[in-house]
Amino acid sequence: MSDTRKNRNGRTDRTRRSRATAARNQRTRTGNQPPTRPDTPPRGTSRTGRGRPPGGKRHRRALRRETPVVVGLLLDEPDFTAMTRYRSFRFDDYGTYLRQVDGLLRSLHAQGTHVAVTLFDPEAYAAYCRATRRPPDTPASRAHYVAEATTTRACLPYARQPLAALRAELAHETERRATLDRATDILMAAGPCPDCGQALADCAFDRASHTLLRLADAIGDGTHHVVCSLPTDDGPPLLAAVHLDATPDGDLDMDDADALAVCTVLAAATVTGRPGGLVARTLHPDGHDTVRGWELCGGEPHPLTEAAVFDAYCTDPSTGDPVPPEPGVRYAAGLPLPPPLPGDLTDPRP
Repeated sequence: MSDTRKNRNGRTDRTRRSRATAARNQRTRTGNQPPTRPDTPPRGTSRTGRGRPPGGKRHRRALRRETPVVVGLLLDEPDFTAMTRYRSFRFDDYGTYLRQVDGLLRSLHAQGTHVAVTLFDPEAYAAYCRATRRPPDTPASRAHYVAEATTTRACLPYARQPLAALRAELAHETERRATLDRATDILMAAGPCPDCGQALADCAFDRASHTLLRLADAIGDGTHHVVCSLPTDDGPPLLAAVHLDATPDGDLDMDDADALAVCTVLAAATVTGRPGGLVARTLHPDGHDTVRGWELCGGEPHPLTEAAVFDAYCTDPSTGDPVPPEPGVRYAAGLPLPPPLPGDLTDPRP
């Protein structure tokens, strides 16, 4: 009879001793660590053999902080109502929509994300979807539209300003951009200058810049709000405004973008020869205002009389009916401007 005995599982003692010896040798080779499965990659490496980059999550968070976000904003309730025809647009109340947009902007800003706001125009969005053949009733199409709108429309940075102020600023920037585009189209179609043969648009813009400075010299020190208007053959009149702060030392402070819009409209008045208007409202420290006006003839301002300024401000432009004057406002005649600078365009029309 053999001295090799079998246990209850049918395994021999010799087999058990050989396996125990193999396990002990394996632990010795691996530093007393249990063996790993052949199909399990070591910790910190992928199955392809390449290790995970250290700090991956930290780097992604840093990149998110450097990735800007643009939010499309419906400026008024008619625009909001136009969007409610899309089932994927989940809002049915404009007040709720504004509160949610405000919360989103604040949340993104708190995360350190650079946030900008642009106008969401429902009519332009519908035209965009037709041109690109995108389905209009999807959030993805709206996101694509907002991303592309930033290249052609006003886009303002968000800095925790109240939503009402942001909407007003965006509306002003949108109107200014539209005025600038229309006036620029007029200048680009003007052709060559009759005096020097160069582009008439350049000569007219130089003259307009000088005209704005001459107007600032005429109205003198103080705080002034200047509005330039020019009727057009197609659409509403061109309107641009700039706020001027003039000091007794001769310093003149104004917003460059607003000044650019006013000068572009003045230049358009020069190349078209259409009669336009200039109005300067001087804001006095005692709360009273003085309003003066000029008529544009070929881009050159000619002072209006006090009666003409009063009639212009106290007449309803749509009905022609008289309206009461503004409280605390004095209507005065326009002031003569200093003579044009040497080299200014004398006759803008070919």
